[in-house]
Amino acid sequence: MNFDLTRFEQWRAFLVHILTATGAFFAFLSLIAAGEGRFVDCFLWLGVGLFVDGIDGPIARKFDIKRRLPNWSGDMLDSVIDYSTFSLIPAVALYHSGIIGRPLSFVAAALIVITSAIYYADLRMKTKDNFFRGFPVCWNMLVFTLFAIHPNELTAFVFVALCAFATFLPIKFLHPVRVTRLRPLNLTVFALWSLLGIVALFQSLEPSFAVKAGLVVTGLYLFAIGGVLQVYDRIRGRNDGEDETIHSEANS
Repeated sequence: MNFDLTRFEQWRAFLVHILTATGAFFAFLSLIAAGEGRFVDCFLWLGVGLFVDGIDGPIARKFDIKRRLPNWSGDMLDSVIDYSTFSLIPAVALYHSGIIGRPLSFVAAALIVITSAIYYADLRMKTKDNFFRGFPVCWNMLVFTLFAIHPNELTAFVFVALCAFATFLPIKFLHPVRVTRLRPLNLTVFALWSLLGIVALFQSLEPSFAVKAGLVVTGLYLFAIGGVLQVYDRIRGRNDGEDETIHSEANS
């Protein structure tokens, strides 16, 4: 019996696409939980989906999927799932939660889903040095933070509106993994934010003051460091990374 190595490699590559596609199922479970008001479960399933999103890319590159399965687009598959997990489901959760009262919750959700859809169509969304250009589609992190810290309704709405507006501004926002500048610090802060988020979930989204403070401090760093470095570079006359790259790398 002859062993067809090429066929085996194609099937192995396709299994990675199936792994990516399981993110759609986790998004479905998260959406059900959001609609039923089970917001801890909602964010837990989003977290599982985020874990899958984090590991499928390196696996895909290791198995050289683009070459072995040229007719199947992992980038498109990622984008379909990412829009749900990074934008649509957080918007649904925010709308149902009551964090922002009516009718502002409806307006906030609309801002999230509309600006996110436009952002995914922007071919300039990534800079040459791997920062996001404009506020990226990471509403899952923002909305989760709002659930955890419980700001007043107006503060929450204003911040959502500002982020939606920042989608269209030429401001750099950090990709904590891809950006090489300050990478050890960026990854440390991102890991700390993630750990605090897990603690907040175990505390049923009613975290202690220390956890809330930690989420705010680490979240503000992740939110602002790209713009801070951009201003610093402009003051020093540097213009590194201002060239844009393509949509296919969005949020991956």
